[in-house]
Amino acid sequence: MPAKEKTLNDLFVHTLKDVYFAEKQILKALPKMAKAVESEELRDAFETHHAETEGQIERLEDIFKMLGKQARGVQCEAINGIIEEGKEVMADFAESIALDAAILAAAQAVEHYEITRYGTLKTWAEELGMKDVAKLLAQTLEEERKTDKLLTQMAEARINMKAA
Repeated sequence: MPAKEKTLNDLFVHTLKDVYFAEKQILKALPKMAKAVESEELRDAFETHHAETEGQIERLEDIFKMLGKQARGVQCEAINGIIEEGKEVMADFAESIALDAAILAAAQAVEHYEITRYGTLKTWAEELGMKDVAKLLAQTLEEERKTDKLLTQMAEARINMKAA
């Protein structure tokens, strides 16, 4: 008997589980990043994003309910690698003038990953006719873009120059 053909809906659910796992890992990493930075502005941004991430996890849980699925993640090697690289950079640049720039860059790698995932999920939800799900994903996508823009502004205005 041939294996069941996998569909876009199956891929959507798998990717939703992937991003759910990623958000849970990010939630654990943000307080460590906030504690490690010197810049109060950057610390505040991480703390604000921590609260946003809690809301994003709740939103994902709502989406799972809307789909009649249990909210659970699947191992996401991409986010594990990005977070591990961030830990290595934090260790390598600890107590250096470039530490905040290193942590900010690691945070942006996370944001860029999330932006790609949420953008893809939103598009798939629209294509699958899940209008309410797409709206929730669009809300998270906008938050991730806003955080990335804020981090870029901080990097360009102060953090990178201090590291130089």
